[in-house]
Amino acid sequence: MKLRADQTGDRGLPMPLWLQGVLESAQAAIISALLVIAPIALVWLTGGFANQQWDAAARLAGQSWLLIHAVPMELTASETTAAAEGTVGTLALVPLGLTLIPFLLAWRAGRRLARASYTDQLWQALLGSWAVYSAFGAATGFICRTPDVVINLWFAMLMPLVPFALGMVVGARREAGSWSRLIGVDAVDWIAATSQHSRWAGSYLASSAKAGFVALMAAVALSAALLTVDLFIHWNLIIAVYEALDAGAAGGAALTIAQLGFLPNLAVYALAWVSGSGFALGAGSQVGALGTAVGPLPSIPVLAAIPAGSLEYGFVALVVPVLAGVLGGWWFLREGENHFDEWLAIKVDARWFTASASTAVLGAIIGTVAGVLAGLLAWIAGGSAGIGRLTQIGPDPLWTAVWIAAEVGIGVVIGYAVGPWLERRQLAQEAGLIKA
Repeated sequence: MKLRADQTGDRGLPMPLWLQGVLESAQAAIISALLVIAPIALVWLTGGFANQQWDAAARLAGQSWLLIHAVPMELTASETTAAAEGTVGTLALVPLGLTLIPFLLAWRAGRRLARASYTDQLWQALLGSWAVYSAFGAATGFICRTPDVVINLWFAMLMPLVPFALGMVVGARREAGSWSRLIGVDAVDWIAATSQHSRWAGSYLASSAKAGFVALMAAVALSAALLTVDLFIHWNLIIAVYEALDAGAAGGAALTIAQLGFLPNLAVYALAWVSGSGFALGAGSQVGALGTAVGPLPSIPVLAAIPAGSLEYGFVALVVPVLAGVLGGWWFLREGENHFDEWLAIKVDARWFTASASTAVLGAIIGTVAGVLAGLLAWIAGGSAGIGRLTQIGPDPLWTAVWIAAEVGIGVVIGYAVGPWLERRQLAQEAGLIKA
């Protein structure tokens, strides 16, 4: 990473890195705020907030900006359906699709700062940028808190740094080309200094972790595809809810944007659905492939697509994570890094045993990786709407991790076992011996 000519001031002198970090973070904060303010301002201008003053709409925009940065907010009794009981709920349901806005802006800023920095100086730009973004979050929390919406200023100061700092680091790494170059450490020399057995163990575990990630991403992709089919099948019910709401053009557009923001959350919910662990839409409810039992739901169009009751062939959906595990096992086979199997074959002269044992261990490792990642996704995608029963929304992270780990692990064993046959078939096709 070197200083570029376009990162200089008017007199041709280099701009201080901390100052450039400040400017980049200010730009990202303002752009993300404007993107949040625009639909809310449109709804207010069309009279969609029951004649509330402009300052109420402005505070709502600031609260929305904090929400997409994962800042929790306490709603007092006057804002909940349980007002008579004097209870307080927490609004902590993050629209992950809208969280991509600050993440992508930070990704761009991270690349620009990496281009302007030497390896041992990047920290100056990052610290300057994070300090300003944190101050912007704290100021927004201070201005936008009300007696009905209580915002912890420490959360408002620190939580926005999670998506923003992550985006900057990923963007800087993209520009640097590798993590070792980003932090100034030569990983090649460090690995070369270790023993051969350590390198084999490291490559085995690294490939297993990658296979677990591949399996999880395949499961999420297949779940998202099923979600798309479900939305298409129930499109008439979704339209009926829109018509019943009669929110007008501006209100309907704002509602659609909000639902699009929750699409990544819904994809994770679909993953939990196909795994069998299911997810909750309110305290005491359960939505899953093995059965659905929910109470009254708010009039949100996308919720009309939820399959109701007991599905006769719902258990078939459980094959989705297994298929993803098959792909992960085949991917690991193509990596050719099963050094544990090689070591076990040297130690034990019984191939039937070593092959079975190493494949079972491989399934357990890859399944565990996929399960842990799935549990993390479930934890991020879930939360609380802070209203009545809707204080519990989303999958249970622990049970999602357990179900995904078991199903992916079974698929890995199958995929690694049939992988050699698939490889031979692919080679035969390439050689023209059999038809595709």
